[in-house]
Amino acid sequence: MARKNLLQGLMSEAKEPVSAETETKHRTPRYTKGAIGAVSQSIADLKNRSIVELDPFAISEGGLRDRVEHDEADHASLMESIRLYGQQVPVLVRPDPDHADRYRIVYGRRRVLAHRDLGLPVKAMIRDLDDREAILAQGQENSARRDLSFIERANFARQMVEAGYERKIICDALSTDKTLISRLLQVAEAVPVEVIEHIGAAPSVGRDRWLGFATLWASQDLDAQDGVSMLAVQGQSRSDDRFEALYAWLEKRRAGARPEAAPAPRPAPETRPLMLAEGRRLGQVVRRGDKVRIELSHKAAPGFDDWLAEHIEEIHRDWLASRGE
Repeated sequence: MARKNLLQGLMSEAKEPVSAETETKHRTPRYTKGAIGAVSQSIADLKNRSIVELDPFAISEGGLRDRVEHDEADHASLMESIRLYGQQVPVLVRPDPDHADRYRIVYGRRRVLAHRDLGLPVKAMIRDLDDREAILAQGQENSARRDLSFIERANFARQMVEAGYERKIICDALSTDKTLISRLLQVAEAVPVEVIEHIGAAPSVGRDRWLGFATLWASQDLDAQDGVSMLAVQGQSRSDDRFEALYAWLEKRRAGARPEAAPAPRPAPETRPLMLAEGRRLGQVVRRGDKVRIELSHKAAPGFDDWLAEHIEEIHRDWLASRGE
């Protein structure tokens, strides 16, 4: 499907990158009528198609989540591709109305994350888009790539419904008709979000299989934790396999066979963010039971993770000394 509307011509007419500062100054130009107004409009249109380089840490989450899982293997592969060949396709962002000199992602989340971990600026197009226009742009990009699985599209449609978008906008964003939207929502409304997220994208599982899964789930007295616990028992690493394992478990329950008992749910870990003085996230502290784990972002404070690992025994000795032990 050819990209059109918001996406049409964004790459082909870009001549030279411009700075983010220059782009910011011209986000909302005022036009006059006549020839001068036409020229002003043309210049503004060219700037909208220009590509700038941005700090990936200046780009925040925005819009709806189109992915239901983070695949480390795919992430590593994307990083390696960017390292070898550079960024071939820019991301799309819009100005953050709450913070000057910051942006919200419209599409290209995986590319932004890869550039954060690589420590490289990310090539981006900056557009003044309202919420509706941003959702349509994100949906058109996904449709053009055609790499979202059925359940990821279903989850995207569910989020749009919850955000209050009418059915026509959902159809336009996903480039599909009302019949398929109904099927997507039928699954998304029947299967708890937690179960979908624990299964993952399941790229090989299509519409009919998911509809059967939704029917099986809805016919039994289950809550989300039942499915999550069962997936933990199975321990499948691939999302397609997790789907099939849970599907088989549901069929056994419906047939009256005795399925494997789900274990008692583990208590959720307590998580506390670690923030730098300038407000950026350094990492987090995760506490579960009698164990504590400290996770640090190497990119947020390069070298500190190595320093801490090297001096942790000394820090502990100083702490004991301060207690008189």
